[in-house]
Amino acid sequence: MVHRPEVTVRRAYEEPRPTDGARVLVDRLWPRGVSKDRADLDEWCRAIAPSTALRKWYAHDPARFEEFEHRYRAELDEPERAAALEHLRDLAERGPLTLITATKHPDVSEAQVLATLLRGNPRHGH
Repeated sequence: MVHRPEVTVRRAYEEPRPTDGARVLVDRLWPRGVSKDRADLDEWCRAIAPSTALRKWYAHDPARFEEFEHRYRAELDEPERAAALEHLRDLAERGPLTLITATKHPDVSEAQVLATLLRGNPRHGH
């Protein structure tokens, strides 16, 4: 049986849950008004965030999400982002992983793209 990693997406403004497992912020910018204590993060993976140009073009417009996802997946092939994705994959294989984002609409965010990749895209060669 293939192990499906348990990856969830939550907003930085929600209270942490005991079932979150590793909590990783995947935004380039720190969530406004959230203290480090309240965020309760295991790490901040800035390297995985979309480029500033892509983020500004997208502006969290749901009508652009499909194209954003396509462009963001292409960015994930760049060496620094690819290494960060591999790191998140390692975390997801060890136990529950919660990707944290500050966006109001996490279902159309980079965190959602990452969660989809991590849940259903096994490591190449396995």
